[in-house]
Amino acid sequence: MNKVRWRRMQELFHEATELPSFEQPAFLKAACGDDEDLIGEVLAMLEQDARASSLLDRGLSDVAHESLDDSNSSSLPVKEFGPYQVLRVLGEGGMGVVYLAKRPDLGNHVAIKVLRDAWLSPARRERFASEQRTLAQLHHPSIAQLYDADTSPDGTPWFVMEHVEGVPLTEYYRQHNCSISERLKLFRYVCEAVQYAHGQAVIHRDLKPSNILVKNDSTIRLLDFGIAKQLESLDVPVEQTMTGLRLMTPAYAAPEQVRGEPVGVQTDVYSLGVILYELLTGQLPFDLCNLTPAEAATVITEEEPGKPSARVENGNAHGSSLSKTAWADLDVLCLTAMHKDPLRRYRSVEALIRDLDHYRDAEPLDARPDTLRYRARKFIARNRRPVSGAALAATIFLALIVFYCVRLAKARNAELSEAARTQRIQRFMLNLFQGGDEIAGPADNLRVLTLLDRGLQEARSLDNEPAVQADLFEALGGIYQKLGKFDQADSLLGSALDQRRRLFGSDSTEVARSLVEVGLLRVDEAKLDEAERLVRQGLEIYRPKLPAENPRVLWATTTLGRVLEERGSYDAAIKVLDETVKLQSKSGANSPELAASMLELANSHFYAGHFELADALDWKLLELHRQLNGDRHPLVSEDLINLGAIQLDRGHYREAEKFDRQALDIVQEFYGKDHPKTAAAMTLLARSLVYQKRFDEATALLQPALAIRERVYGNVHPSVASTLNELGNTASIQGRYDAAAQYFTRMIEIYRSVYGENHYLLSTAQSNLATVYLYQKDCPRAEKLFREAIDRYTRALSPEHSSTGIARTKLGRALLCQNRYAEAEVESRAGYEILVKQMSPGVSWLVSARKDLAAEYDALKRPDEASHFRAELADSTKKSNSP
Repeated sequence: MNKVRWRRMQELFHEATELPSFEQPAFLKAACGDDEDLIGEVLAMLEQDARASSLLDRGLSDVAHESLDDSNSSSLPVKEFGPYQVLRVLGEGGMGVVYLAKRPDLGNHVAIKVLRDAWLSPARRERFASEQRTLAQLHHPSIAQLYDADTSPDGTPWFVMEHVEGVPLTEYYRQHNCSISERLKLFRYVCEAVQYAHGQAVIHRDLKPSNILVKNDSTIRLLDFGIAKQLESLDVPVEQTMTGLRLMTPAYAAPEQVRGEPVGVQTDVYSLGVILYELLTGQLPFDLCNLTPAEAATVITEEEPGKPSARVENGNAHGSSLSKTAWADLDVLCLTAMHKDPLRRYRSVEALIRDLDHYRDAEPLDARPDTLRYRARKFIARNRRPVSGAALAATIFLALIVFYCVRLAKARNAELSEAARTQRIQRFMLNLFQGGDEIAGPADNLRVLTLLDRGLQEARSLDNEPAVQADLFEALGGIYQKLGKFDQADSLLGSALDQRRRLFGSDSTEVARSLVEVGLLRVDEAKLDEAERLVRQGLEIYRPKLPAENPRVLWATTTLGRVLEERGSYDAAIKVLDETVKLQSKSGANSPELAASMLELANSHFYAGHFELADALDWKLLELHRQLNGDRHPLVSEDLINLGAIQLDRGHYREAEKFDRQALDIVQEFYGKDHPKTAAAMTLLARSLVYQKRFDEATALLQPALAIRERVYGNVHPSVASTLNELGNTASIQGRYDAAAQYFTRMIEIYRSVYGENHYLLSTAQSNLATVYLYQKDCPRAEKLFREAIDRYTRALSPEHSSTGIARTKLGRALLCQNRYAEAEVESRAGYEILVKQMSPGVSWLVSARKDLAAEYDALKRPDEASHFRAELADSTKKSNSP
């Protein structure tokens, strides 16, 4: 036998093993043609493979399956994967086995997918790994989440997913006797999940009802990304010829898939069209039963499906309740999505969703012929009573006919303009990511800055489409802002604002949106006066035009809360944000918008000294962000940082370090090592190390963090001051007082420049500089700065805030240093009483306060009180040294 034929036999064998046994002969017939000898040889290999009984010939999935069978011995060892204990088999396919499992330490149930016979096919192993990578990047409430992944000792890969207790989409609507409206609602949820995947550059390629489970609460989960395609990676060739059918379900496969042509987002649009067809009619558009693969391919690529309305007429009570006009629109929805030519389908899932919404609201479909008669009929359907009254009045006042015609024409033009605007943005996004080839997808070497430069170049060429240009300027400006490129962001967001003022007028909601966006940029630039002014202007425009619960108003209100928080106006921020959270919580749904408002509310409570409230909110946020975005999202890192900050303020430095290290790991993985978000996380981790006197480790984090922040924000910015603070603390504790004084003096200059004289952060910098003067025995100079800091802390935070308490204990030490014992006792005791209610007994601030109080009471000849504080000091020292 020659090498070419043997290689061909191996290829066919590996491909056939992925199919159920009853499909293998038909597959080989289609693949081998008239070569009966080749068919017989491969069938013999398959028969021998099916009889294999040696443990060495079987994959881990088979052994695990057998070990879970009640009829088999329990001695087989494969009953767990890592920390997960297998309970039973959920399902098997050509590629793998899925088990239901439980993690005892957490008590949650999961689904574990195991690759069957991992060593047989490198291609199959790569597809399994690709599915794992795809799920890892998708974080959407309607997509089953990836939790964990590993490889067994024998090399078999497996990964852990969310276990979804639900039924397939078509089974659900039959069990619950759903109306057409309810089916369309479920279908829209599916479309939203697919649209999200496309936004992450992922094409599913095997959409079908069995991959869409509906839970008891009517929420859906999209499953099985086993043959999903990453648009960024085109180095793996698309499957060609009829063998491509094995990687898809033919009944839902698009013609280009069957022909082995390149696929794009329209491929999933086609499959969605088939699913919609089945939801509406209870039948598939093509009957492929008993057809060979070649015959099935001919039907899919050449035959036209019948209209859904013609297939649903008999025996469907829900379908018969719809009018002919409604069915005509549903026919258009289905058949446009299922068009043989990808370019004639909906250009994106977003476009399909938009027409679903048009149908729901009795508005003209974008896919319908754009005739005045059609739009007039839809307008009348939505406004039947007013139009009837107008028609009656028209017999008396002929002039009203002209009025309504003009009004209708304006509405038509507005709809056309909006549709053209949306289509232009879609075309821009396709060109941006695909480099002009909207079917094949983008090149695999695109970088973010390359995309931005390409997008900016195209956006600037749209002078004849100013509304679209403004939208694109805003979107690109937001991306530059997130990358820390504030000059480019300022230019683009400013251009969008100017453009909208010219187009829509200064009091339009479009201008309000731009004002809030520019306000957000000013927050990042630490220009807080201007930020508050811009955001308040936007809200003043929004409020008379939109209800309080409108998402745009809530977004702008959350932004105002953030500005007030950054300014140190915590009570005002809490009032604004608390009301926003209440409005967003009315629906009962967890959303990214609600999470954003809760995050700012938690931060404001923390800075106001309400640690218990902040801690409770941060734990809720951690759970919410993990639910919405997965475990490795930057928003999860923010929650971990906030939880660490609370532990730090309570004196639990090791616990704070644990939270901060987890956060840095997530941020660095997401943003890279040279990003301002990474620098912020490094600074916070260093702070917990400084308190543990691990100065070398802290400095190794702080120096690069300072360089990153100065490069991104410039030399005068609160973020730079935050890192300077930790460098100053490190130098001060190490006895490098001149260096520490330089760091803290620069902090004071930054805070005065950004915030003026009333922000509490200025007190923090002054208090730290005063501490350096204490170490240098310049006690009168330290006293002056401590008194200024306490006065500002009391006004900006509260008399009972922990920062006020720390400053008062330090003022007591400055007075003790000057032998002013009675005054010193008053301040030391007041600071101690504030801190002892909020911090652990062994915290350094309390230890220092007890020492000072014992010395002060000795000098004041009050030995009983001195003994009391020495006993407290000894007890706290003993507890901190105990294991």
